Amino acid sequence: MRCLVTGAAGFVGSSLSERLLALGHEVVGVDRFSDYYGRAYKEANLERLRDEPRFELQVHDLAECRMEPLLEGVEVVYHQAAQAGVRASWGQSFETYLRDNLWATQRLLEALRGHRSVRKVVYASSSSVYGEAHELPMREASATRPYSPYGVTKLAAEHLVELYRHNFGLAAASLRYFTVYGPRQRPDMGFHKFIEAGLDGRPIHLFGDGEQTRDFTFIADIVEANIAAAADGVAGVFNIGGGSRVTLREVLATIGELVGPLQIERQGREAGDVLDTWADVSRAAEVMNYAPQVALREGLAAQVAWHHERRARLGR
Repeated sequence: MRCLVTGAAGFVGSSLSERLLALGHEVVGVDRFSDYYGRAYKEANLERLRDEPRFELQVHDLAECRMEPLLEGVEVVYHQAAQAGVRASWGQSFETYLRDNLWATQRLLEALRGHRSVRKVVYASSSSVYGEAHELPMREASATRPYSPYGVTKLAAEHLVELYRHNFGLAAASLRYFTVYGPRQRPDMGFHKFIEAGLDGRPIHLFGDGEQTRDFTFIADIVEANIAAAADGVAGVFNIGGGSRVTLREVLATIGELVGPLQIERQGREAGDVLDTWADVSRAAEVMNYAPQVALREGLAAQVAWHHERRARLGR
């Protein structure tokens, strides 16, 4: 099977591409290499993929490029590409979020409408669509009240996917990811910052009191959810969480056990940060047999090992 993975040089996109190749598929990867974080991270993500004969990388901007050549012979599209970052989505930078998260998605959906070979699109949505929770755990039917401009764009793009599904019969599934972590996590994300600071002996900046809770999801579980979502009959919106809800204090304690004592400096809560997330994954379990396999401590240990390997390569 030939697959298209957008955002293929990113955290999730590269991990998913490797898994698809391991399953025997062909992968066309597309990425525009935005400057949101250093290109060196993305190039490192692609190291294993570049040597694979069944992987083809194309550098394009989905908001501008011709879609038809990308989709030639493709059966499944995994749309992972997006401008990420809750805290960075305020102010003038919102234009980039509109362009990358909405306009690019709409252009892709138009190209997929009635396409002769594509049978399924899997869209990477986000738990940010819920905003501040008024009930826990969060269910797909829960109210969606995004608490950041980033969340607004992810929800709007998810609505677009659903509109094309209902109006034009596009076979589509949207996966609401809950705080993804693990090897290759982006450098702007919390665990990456915490682990690097701990290894360097630098202070960790903790926003809020540390009692905020998250449902952390290991990258391998996210990847398997994408694979499962491509099956026929899987349609609509699904929560994809890690199966547990823990406080940030608990996470920092575990990281401290893995990398050594942490220096923590508390700062005020930042705009756009919600207090709690917790996924009810019963719909994903029922429809596509989703069940998270990696517990938090195991996943954190794998991410810490990746940081050590990366630092060794860089001579740090």
